[in-house]
Amino acid sequence: MSELDSELDELRLSLREIYPDHSEQEINSVWSQLLQILDPFRVRNDTDEFVNESIWDSSSVVLITYPDSIYRKDQSTLKTLTEFVKNRLSGLSSVIHVLPFLPSTSDGGFAVSNHEKIEEAFGNWNDLKDLSSKHKIMADLVLNHVSSSHPWVHQFIKSEDPGMSYIVAPSETHIWDKVIRPRNSSLFTNINTNQGFKNVWTTFGPDQIDVDWRNPYIFLEFLKLLVKYVTNGADWIRLDAIAFIWKEPCTTCLHLEPVHSIVKLLNKCLKIIKPTAVLITETNVPEEENLSYLIEGNEANLAYNFTLPPLLLEAIYTGKTDLLNNWLSNWNELPKYTSLLNFTSSHDGIGLRALEGIMDDQRVHNLLVESEKRGGLVSHRRLSNGEDQPYELNISWWSAMTHNGPDKTLFQFERFLLSQVFTLSLKGVPAFYLPSILASPNDLDSFRKTGQRRDLNREKFEASKLLELLKNFESPASRNISYLTHIVKVRSRLKAFHPEASMKCISTNFDNCVILQRGLAEDSVYVICNMSNKCLSISPVNLLDSLELSSNKRLLDNITGSYLNTDIFKINPYQVVWLTLDE
Repeated sequence: MSELDSELDELRLSLREIYPDHSEQEINSVWSQLLQILDPFRVRNDTDEFVNESIWDSSSVVLITYPDSIYRKDQSTLKTLTEFVKNRLSGLSSVIHVLPFLPSTSDGGFAVSNHEKIEEAFGNWNDLKDLSSKHKIMADLVLNHVSSSHPWVHQFIKSEDPGMSYIVAPSETHIWDKVIRPRNSSLFTNINTNQGFKNVWTTFGPDQIDVDWRNPYIFLEFLKLLVKYVTNGADWIRLDAIAFIWKEPCTTCLHLEPVHSIVKLLNKCLKIIKPTAVLITETNVPEEENLSYLIEGNEANLAYNFTLPPLLLEAIYTGKTDLLNNWLSNWNELPKYTSLLNFTSSHDGIGLRALEGIMDDQRVHNLLVESEKRGGLVSHRRLSNGEDQPYELNISWWSAMTHNGPDKTLFQFERFLLSQVFTLSLKGVPAFYLPSILASPNDLDSFRKTGQRRDLNREKFEASKLLELLKNFESPASRNISYLTHIVKVRSRLKAFHPEASMKCISTNFDNCVILQRGLAEDSVYVICNMSNKCLSISPVNLLDSLELSSNKRLLDNITGSYLNTDIFKINPYQVVWLTLDE
């Protein structure tokens, strides 16, 4: 039996395990259709053999952007984005995460109303392919729900197939009191059908109606979309809100065992379609739950590192690195070919659930207060007892870096760059958010128009105005792009920053800086981050005891290209240095 035949057998077994209550006839039908979907990708030869190491390296950096973050009149926004990335962001990232580009009715594209085409204003599948000619593309599989305007919902309302069996509509609503919520809106929304009013499940709001993954044909629907993505240039696949997709009475309906089985099945299918593809899970939950999609090594390749943004923000605000150092000292070892996606800002808010068990309530409260002083807002989720609890901070990362004093810009640039270079220094794959590196402040105009708190951090840029701004090399956006492009170039040549290279925290007894060793032996890079607004004096001999300094070796800061005193040197407020030994 060939390796591929063995993989296919495993797929069928997985289907049977996920859907034990379905008849053999139905499973055979699903299996037959699954094979038809995968059939064009089932031919392999020796030249196509998958080499795991090729999925990422130290040059792998993700840029997160909406398909219309940059727009120009009378041009599809994907074409505008492609031009901008080529002309202005060349060298900044190797992977472009294009946030939802299918037709949608709300939530920044995440209420998908059509799975067949790209939103007309964004362009078409060829535009996505053009962008993928120079970059890997990450795309979102929004698995948990569809828009209330989706054809499946219209079919459900009319009691027509397939939609009538695709929507979660429990006949009883009192058996779901243990469900863990990510919002404070109602779990159910009452809609009028030709059979009367029915309660449909709406995890994220009334315009996002949950689909029923207990129906195996739902898997086929999303597998078809997965194939469409990959054949049109997207081979990094993000599983949006994956933790919520499976519903069982009297449970939390979060991370249930079938969810993990479905991720494994998606992973197997994806690797048949594209062996070098990368699967990413997005779960804004406590850290241990988040890592559950990585620890077995046969589910996701990457998981969003939701602990990083709030923990780093608190350290920058307070100048205290005790929690950050403790967290880094207990960094989880993960299986080969898995890692974390490290980011500070994204299209969503700064999640707070990952702080559970890491930061006490008072420090969390202080973090919220500091954010609010800088124009931030707080979104909540509803607990089973009916109380609302802070769920995420809504603020642009650029505004979050301002100073709480008369001069708001004091150290803003330095703090911002510290946060991005720190992210680039960690074990894993780093990610930038386009509005952040373009120095976007809180977008109050958009927030006032929509009332959606996340819109504070979703500014859109008219291309001509943005290009005019970037002609000023002293503008924050120009400085950010220039500096970070340089840092990414430096990083790409250092093996120590491979996503899976070792990382050791050696600053556990320091309360104002973070010191890491990335890589081993001659490939080692020592990362020193000053998290305070004071200059620090560093003695490498005393501090970096594993650093073998000798008369014929010099200490090089790879970021500035300058050599440092091996006895003692100073680091400026919020500065980061990447140290190596040089002959």
